[in-house]
Amino acid sequence: MTLTEERRALEEQKRALDREKKDFFRRVEIEDRRLEQQKNLFEMKFQILEEELVKLAAEREEIEKKKAFYDRVEEFQSRSYARIPDQQVGELFFRGVASQQSLKKRYKDLIKIYHPDNVDGDNSLVIEINREYDHLSQVLAL
Repeated sequence: MTLTEERRALEEQKRALDREKKDFFRRVEIEDRRLEQQKNLFEMKFQILEEELVKLAAEREEIEKKKAFYDRVEEFQSRSYARIPDQQVGELFFRGVASQQSLKKRYKDLIKIYHPDNVDGDNSLVIEINREYDHLSQVLAL
């Protein structure tokens, strides 16, 4: 092999190495961009998850507050009904009724609310409402 042929062969090898080097750096650059995109995507997902976690915590706190409020309301109602004798409950329901027509209207409204078939129905209250209604009907009829 002559010197020129060796030079050509070396130049050809150099060009091949330069091409491989460019391809390598191109692949590295592509991989770096891909990793950067994945990192950005991960950070976005993580931020969304953190925001949703904060929202869930706030909703949970709000639900706990509402639950505590309704527990207090229920406790208050149970204590207030427990202190009133059954005879006075009926009188309280019909307080302020002065005519037969208003008595019937109040009776219908009360039965709609406290009828035992309803969710909030109470049989003992309906009995007391009926007793008081009968009593007031007789009084107002006179």
